[in-house]
Amino acid sequence: MPAAVEKPDWGHIDTVLLDLDGTLLDLAFDNHFWLEIVPAAYAASRLTTVEAARSQIAPRFRACEGTLPWYCIEHWSRELDLDIVALKQANTARIAWLPGAQEFLEGLRARGKRLVLLTNSHPRTLQIKDEITGVLDYFDAAFSSHEFGAPKEEAHFWEAVRAVEPFDPRRSLFADDSPAVLRAAQAAGIRWIYGVSRPDSSQGAREHSNVSVVDAVSDLVPRPC
Repeated sequence: MPAAVEKPDWGHIDTVLLDLDGTLLDLAFDNHFWLEIVPAAYAASRLTTVEAARSQIAPRFRACEGTLPWYCIEHWSRELDLDIVALKQANTARIAWLPGAQEFLEGLRARGKRLVLLTNSHPRTLQIKDEITGVLDYFDAAFSSHEFGAPKEEAHFWEAVRAVEPFDPRRSLFADDSPAVLRAAQAAGIRWIYGVSRPDSSQGAREHSNVSVVDAVSDLVPRPC
């Protein structure tokens, strides 16, 4: 069962740590890309059907899930013999903000909070998305797990981040849509943790356990001073 939602006490929060995909940007792009665009491109390159391509690709995806290669476009370019960057650049139409995310960031900046982006997104993917959305303009710092050699699901990521971004976990808020990442953040001692239940605008709600759950980060918007 999800934990009761504890509203953030913004007077006791200095740093806001935020995920990218499924928290600020619509995960509909990523799901469509990996479940539709990539299998179609793989099928075309192998002169097979899209369904056959999906059945061949799916076990490779499952074997990497939650690891750094899972998020690495260089890995998948080699593994599938596809130019993943070129495919992403040719299919940017679905890259979009989740409702209220920009207003949420603007509200935090107005209150003087330090905003830090923590993403498993590959740096090249982050660049493509930033070119469409300008998301990095809202942040004081941004870190990809690829810089540290470990995904957000692993304790090493959080240790490495604190070495370059020395936030106080007791005075920090973190929001993400991944249950595994949220568990890692809890283990890292972050005081205010929120699971986003609607990361993909084309799908229903995602369940989270043992964390406060919000439909979107816009639900956390601080009231005006």
